Amino acid sequence: MLLKADSSDILFYVAIGALVLLVILMLVMLKFLNLWVQAYMSGTRIGLFQLVGMSLRKVNPSVIVRGAIAATQAGLPINVRDLEAHYLAGGKVLNVVQALIAADRANLGLDFRQAAAIDLAGRDVLDAVQTSVTPKVIDCPPEGKVAAMAKNGIQVLAKARVTVRTNIKRLVGGATEETIIARVGEGIVSTIGSSDTHKDVLENPDRISKGVLSKGLDAGTAFEILSIDIADVDIGDNIGARLQADQAEADKRVAQAAAESRRAMAVAAEQENIAEIAANRAKLVLAEAEVPQAMADAFRSGHLGVLDYQRIKNLEADTRMRTQIAVGEETHMSTESQKRKMPGQE
Repeated sequence: MLLKADSSDILFYVAIGALVLLVILMLVMLKFLNLWVQAYMSGTRIGLFQLVGMSLRKVNPSVIVRGAIAATQAGLPINVRDLEAHYLAGGKVLNVVQALIAADRANLGLDFRQAAAIDLAGRDVLDAVQTSVTPKVIDCPPEGKVAAMAKNGIQVLAKARVTVRTNIKRLVGGATEETIIARVGEGIVSTIGSSDTHKDVLENPDRISKGVLSKGLDAGTAFEILSIDIADVDIGDNIGARLQADQAEADKRVAQAAAESRRAMAVAAEQENIAEIAANRAKLVLAEAEVPQAMADAFRSGHLGVLDYQRIKNLEADTRMRTQIAVGEETHMSTESQKRKMPGQE
């Protein structure tokens, strides 16, 4: 009796466990049943256990089912495993599917592998397809204007609008809009700089767009430039005149510095001459001081007599008189010259 009781208890517990397991399995199935019904009704072949496997692989079944349904309805042959792989790689599944549908409608020849590569590269593949179908306009520069100077020194301010279309084949690895803006700005500066005068640019703004287009600025980029239109052209400052004025001011300062250097050298030379004159004058005074001593020696030796001494004194007096007369005449002539230069004074 005890054995029968124990076996019945074991069977009871087993039945309870099986029932619980069945309930859990039913709940899990009910979670994916709605997605399976949606896929089945749209003609997408996705099994119920396949949805469970997606959940176990950390894949969002709802995203995969929505993408597969959209692709099936659009008639695109996309494998569900490819969608799962792209999801696990961190890609945007729905964005890629929508881009493929748009590209198929526009006959762009975009396949899933290329679209997935573009998406994983960080580019918005849907926006790229839309831009390829409907070109967009890029302002160059985005804010303000490009400043350039013509050969006559007048500054010209220009703003361009670039119409571009996405090149799907060069989207992976191609340069972005910033490169287009930089190249167009460089072309504008080069074209304006090659103009003889600013009037040439104002009279023919289209020469800027033609000159920039001829340079092939879309090479190596993810875009194809369709047209470049000059939206606005203005006249800026006279840079040439400002540069000439700055150069003249610099030359003036250099000349002033050179003149100041020459003046300092002249003052130094003058001071040296004054010092040399003072030294010579001192030598003269010393020499004159030796004259009386020499005359005394001459008297003692008998080489100089009284009459000779008187002649020397007369000669010195005559020399002093002539010097005073000459100084008086020079002073009188200077006074008369000043009077002639100042009319109105008697």
